[in-house]
Amino acid sequence: MRVLLVEDHQPLVKAYRQGLEEEGFAVDVATDGEEADVKCRSTSYDVIVLDIMLPKVDGLTLLNRWRAAGINTHVLLLTAKVTGPDKVLGLDTGADDYLTKPCDMEELFARIRALVRRGHQQKDPVLRCYDLEIDTAARTVRRAGQAVHLTPREYALLEFLAYHRGKVVTRSMIWEHLYDEYDENTSNVVDVYIRYLRNKVDKGFEPALILTRWGEGYMLRGDDDPPPQK
Repeated sequence: MRVLLVEDHQPLVKAYRQGLEEEGFAVDVATDGEEADVKCRSTSYDVIVLDIMLPKVDGLTLLNRWRAAGINTHVLLLTAKVTGPDKVLGLDTGADDYLTKPCDMEELFARIRALVRRGHQQKDPVLRCYDLEIDTAARTVRRAGQAVHLTPREYALLEFLAYHRGKVVTRSMIWEHLYDEYDENTSNVVDVYIRYLRNKVDKGFEPALILTRWGEGYMLRGDDDPPPQK
Protein backbone atom coordinates (compact mmCIF):
# COMPACT_ATOMS: atom_id res chain seq x y z
CA MET A 1 0.00 0.00 0.00
CA ARG A 2 1.19 3.52 -0.76
CA VAL A 3 1.52 6.11 2.00
CA LEU A 4 2.21 9.83 1.85
CA LEU A 5 4.26 10.90 4.88
CA VAL A 6 3.97 14.65 5.52
CA GLU A 7 6.55 15.67 8.13
CA ASP A 8 9.16 18.42 8.22
CA HIS A 9 11.41 17.14 11.03
CA GLN A 10 14.13 15.22 9.17
CA PRO A 11 15.08 12.72 11.92
CA LEU A 12 11.41 11.71 12.17
CA VAL A 13 11.09 11.55 8.38
CA LYS A 14 14.03 9.15 8.25
CA ALA A 15 12.75 6.98 11.12
CA TYR A 16 9.13 6.82 9.95
CA ARG A 17 10.02 6.21 6.33
CA GLN A 18 12.47 3.43 7.16
CA GLY A 19 10.00 1.77 9.49
CA LEU A 20 7.13 1.97 7.01
CA GLU A 21 9.25 0.59 4.19
CA GLU A 22 10.36 -2.30 6.39
CA GLU A 23 6.67 -3.00 6.95
CA GLY A 24 6.19 -3.24 3.20
CA PHE A 25 4.62 0.16 2.52
CA ALA A 26 5.59 2.28 -0.48
CA VAL A 27 6.35 5.72 0.98
CA ASP A 28 6.38 9.17 -0.59
CA VAL A 29 7.53 12.11 1.53
CA ALA A 30 6.52 15.78 1.63
CA THR A 31 8.28 18.18 4.01
CA ASP A 32 5.96 21.18 3.70
CA GLY A 33 2.29 21.86 3.09
CA GLU A 34 2.62 23.01 -0.50
CA GLU A 35 4.54 19.90 -1.56
CA ALA A 36 2.01 17.70 0.26
CA ASP A 37 -0.87 19.39 -1.52
CA VAL A 38 0.66 18.80 -4.95
CA LYS A 39 1.37 15.13 -4.23
CA CYS A 40 -2.03 14.45 -2.69
CA ARG A 41 -3.84 15.89 -5.69
CA SER A 42 -1.70 14.06 -8.25
CA THR A 43 -1.39 10.59 -6.70
CA SER A 44 -3.90 8.12 -5.26
CA TYR A 45 -2.65 7.22 -1.77
CA ASP A 46 -4.07 4.57 0.54
CA VAL A 47 -3.26 6.61 3.66
CA ILE A 48 -1.76 10.03 4.39
CA VAL A 49 0.18 10.52 7.64
CA LEU A 50 -0.09 14.27 8.20
CA ASP A 51 1.73 16.42 10.73
CA ILE A 52 -0.22 19.51 11.81
CA MET A 53 2.71 21.90 12.28
CA LEU A 54 4.15 22.34 8.78
CA PRO A 55 5.96 25.09 6.87
CA LYS A 56 4.04 27.08 4.23
CA VAL A 57 0.61 25.49 4.82
CA ASP A 58 -0.38 23.84 8.11
CA GLY A 59 -1.86 20.37 8.25
CA LEU A 60 -5.38 21.32 9.32
CA THR A 61 -5.67 23.87 6.51
CA LEU A 62 -4.50 21.20 4.06
CA LEU A 63 -6.97 18.68 5.40
CA ASN A 64 -9.82 21.15 5.17
CA ARG A 65 -8.93 21.93 1.55
CA TRP A 66 -8.73 18.25 0.62
CA ARG A 67 -12.08 17.40 2.13
CA ALA A 68 -13.69 20.43 0.47
CA ALA A 69 -12.26 19.23 -2.85
CA GLY A 70 -13.78 15.78 -2.36
CA ILE A 71 -10.48 14.01 -1.63
CA ASN A 72 -11.46 11.15 0.67
CA THR A 73 -8.08 9.52 1.28
CA HIS A 74 -7.81 8.34 4.88
CA VAL A 75 -5.72 10.76 6.94
CA LEU A 76 -3.92 10.01 10.20
CA LEU A 77 -2.93 13.21 12.00
CA LEU A 78 0.47 13.10 13.64
CA THR A 79 1.27 16.01 15.92
CA ALA A 80 2.96 17.14 19.11
CA LYS A 81 -0.27 18.79 20.26
CA VAL A 82 -1.96 16.72 22.94
CA THR A 83 -4.95 18.72 24.22
CA GLY A 84 -8.52 17.49 23.89
CA PRO A 85 -9.68 20.49 21.80
CA ASP A 86 -6.84 19.91 19.33
CA LYS A 87 -7.92 16.31 18.80
CA VAL A 88 -11.56 17.31 18.43
CA LEU A 89 -10.67 20.00 15.90
CA GLY A 90 -8.54 17.58 13.90
CA LEU A 91 -11.23 14.91 13.78
CA ASP A 92 -13.96 17.43 13.02
CA THR A 93 -11.86 18.79 10.15
CA GLY A 94 -11.96 15.36 8.53
CA ALA A 95 -9.14 13.30 10.00
CA ASP A 96 -9.76 9.56 10.34
CA ASP A 97 -7.37 8.97 13.22
CA TYR A 98 -4.99 10.83 15.50
CA LEU A 99 -1.62 10.08 17.12
CA THR A 100 0.58 12.31 19.26
CA LYS A 101 4.35 12.49 18.90
CA PRO A 102 6.47 10.77 19.93
CA CYS A 103 4.42 7.72 19.03
CA ASP A 104 5.08 4.01 19.24
CA MET A 105 6.03 2.79 15.78
CA GLU A 106 4.08 -0.46 16.08
CA GLU A 107 0.95 1.49 17.00
CA LEU A 108 1.49 3.77 14.00
CA PHE A 109 1.76 0.74 11.68
CA ALA A 110 -1.32 -0.88 13.23
CA ARG A 111 -3.40 2.27 12.82
CA ILE A 112 -2.31 2.63 9.18
CA ARG A 113 -3.24 -1.00 8.49
CA ALA A 114 -6.62 -0.42 10.13
CA LEU A 115 -7.24 2.60 7.88
CA VAL A 116 -6.31 0.54 4.82
CA ARG A 117 -8.84 -2.11 5.87
CA ARG A 118 -11.46 0.57 6.46
CA GLY A 119 -10.82 1.90 2.98
CA HIS A 120 -11.69 -1.52 1.59
CA GLN A 121 -14.64 -2.02 4.00
CA GLN A 122 -12.80 -4.95 5.57
CA LYS A 123 -13.09 -5.29 9.34
CA ASP A 124 -11.53 -8.73 9.70
CA PRO A 125 -7.72 -8.49 9.54
CA VAL A 126 -7.63 -11.93 7.89
CA LEU A 127 -8.37 -11.94 4.15
CA ARG A 128 -9.55 -15.29 2.76
CA CYS A 129 -9.75 -16.76 -0.72
CA TYR A 130 -10.62 -20.47 -0.94
CA ASP A 131 -7.91 -22.11 1.22
CA LEU A 132 -5.66 -19.03 1.20
CA GLU A 133 -5.45 -16.90 4.37
CA ILE A 134 -3.68 -13.54 4.56
CA ASP A 135 -3.28 -12.13 8.07
CA THR A 136 -2.85 -8.40 7.44
CA ALA A 137 -1.99 -7.71 11.09
CA ALA A 138 0.75 -10.34 11.39
CA ARG A 139 1.63 -10.06 7.67
CA THR A 140 1.61 -13.85 7.31
CA VAL A 141 0.19 -16.07 4.56
CA ARG A 142 -1.03 -19.66 4.67
CA ARG A 143 -2.33 -21.89 1.88
CA ALA A 144 -4.17 -25.08 2.84
CA GLY A 145 -2.74 -24.64 6.33
CA GLN A 146 0.86 -24.39 5.09
CA ALA A 147 2.92 -21.28 5.73
CA VAL A 148 3.85 -19.38 2.56
CA HIS A 149 6.99 -17.29 2.96
CA LEU A 150 6.91 -14.08 0.92
CA THR A 151 9.22 -11.12 0.56
CA PRO A 152 7.77 -7.73 1.58
CA ARG A 153 7.15 -6.82 -2.06
CA GLU A 154 5.50 -10.16 -2.82
CA TYR A 155 3.31 -9.83 0.26
CA ALA A 156 2.28 -6.29 -0.69
CA LEU A 157 1.24 -7.46 -4.15
CA LEU A 158 -0.76 -10.42 -2.82
CA GLU A 159 -2.49 -8.21 -0.24
CA PHE A 160 -3.39 -5.69 -2.94
CA LEU A 161 -4.90 -8.45 -5.10
CA ALA A 162 -6.80 -9.79 -2.07
CA TYR A 163 -8.31 -6.41 -1.25
CA HIS A 164 -9.62 -6.36 -4.84
CA ARG A 165 -10.58 -10.03 -4.93
CA GLY A 166 -12.75 -10.93 -7.91
CA LYS A 167 -11.87 -7.70 -9.72
CA VAL A 168 -9.25 -7.09 -12.36
CA VAL A 169 -6.42 -4.79 -11.36
CA THR A 170 -4.29 -3.30 -14.10
CA ARG A 171 -0.51 -3.10 -14.09
CA SER A 172 -0.77 0.67 -13.69
CA MET A 173 -3.00 0.26 -10.61
CA ILE A 174 -0.51 -2.14 -9.05
CA TRP A 175 2.38 0.15 -9.89
CA GLU A 176 0.64 3.20 -8.45
CA HIS A 177 -0.11 1.57 -5.11
CA LEU A 178 2.97 -0.60 -4.54
CA TYR A 179 5.85 1.54 -5.77
CA ASP A 180 6.91 4.93 -4.46
CA GLU A 181 8.17 7.96 -6.35
CA TYR A 182 11.80 6.98 -5.76
CA ASP A 183 11.55 3.50 -7.28
CA GLU A 184 13.64 3.09 -10.42
CA ASN A 185 12.04 -0.14 -11.61
CA THR A 186 9.85 -0.20 -14.70
CA SER A 187 6.24 -1.35 -14.79
CA ASN A 188 7.39 -4.66 -16.29
CA VAL A 189 8.55 -5.66 -12.80
CA VAL A 190 4.87 -6.27 -11.95
CA ASP A 191 4.82 -9.27 -14.29
CA VAL A 192 7.98 -10.59 -12.65
CA TYR A 193 6.44 -10.43 -9.18
CA ILE A 194 3.22 -12.04 -10.38
CA ARG A 195 5.35 -14.96 -11.54
CA TYR A 196 7.12 -15.11 -8.17
CA LEU A 197 3.75 -15.14 -6.39
CA ARG A 198 2.37 -17.91 -8.56
CA ASN A 199 5.39 -20.08 -7.79
CA LYS A 200 4.77 -19.66 -4.06
CA VAL A 201 0.98 -19.38 -3.76
CA ASP A 202 -0.35 -21.53 -6.63
CA LYS A 203 2.35 -24.08 -7.47
CA GLY A 204 1.36 -27.44 -6.03
CA PHE A 205 -2.13 -26.27 -5.02
CA GLU A 206 -5.57 -26.42 -6.62
CA PRO A 207 -7.22 -24.34 -7.88
CA ALA A 208 -4.91 -21.64 -9.19
CA LEU A 209 -5.92 -18.39 -7.46
CA ILE A 210 -3.90 -15.75 -9.33
CA LEU A 211 -5.53 -15.26 -12.71
CA THR A 212 -4.53 -13.33 -15.81
CA ARG A 213 -7.10 -11.38 -17.78
CA TRP A 214 -5.31 -10.91 -21.08
CA GLY A 215 -5.18 -7.31 -22.19
CA GLU A 216 -6.56 -6.14 -18.84
CA GLY A 217 -4.45 -7.23 -15.89
CA TYR A 218 -4.52 -9.68 -12.98
CA MET A 219 -6.96 -10.76 -10.31
CA LEU A 220 -7.33 -13.03 -7.31
CA ARG A 221 -10.00 -15.63 -8.01
CA GLY A 222 -13.42 -14.57 -6.71
CA ASP A 223 -16.40 -16.64 -5.65
CA ASP A 224 -17.92 -16.13 -9.11
CA ASP A 225 -14.81 -17.63 -10.72
CA PRO A 226 -15.22 -21.37 -10.01
CA PRO A 227 -12.29 -23.72 -10.48
CA PRO A 228 -11.93 -25.05 -14.04
CA GLN A 229 -13.62 -28.36 -14.74
CA LYS A 230 -11.27 -31.30 -15.00
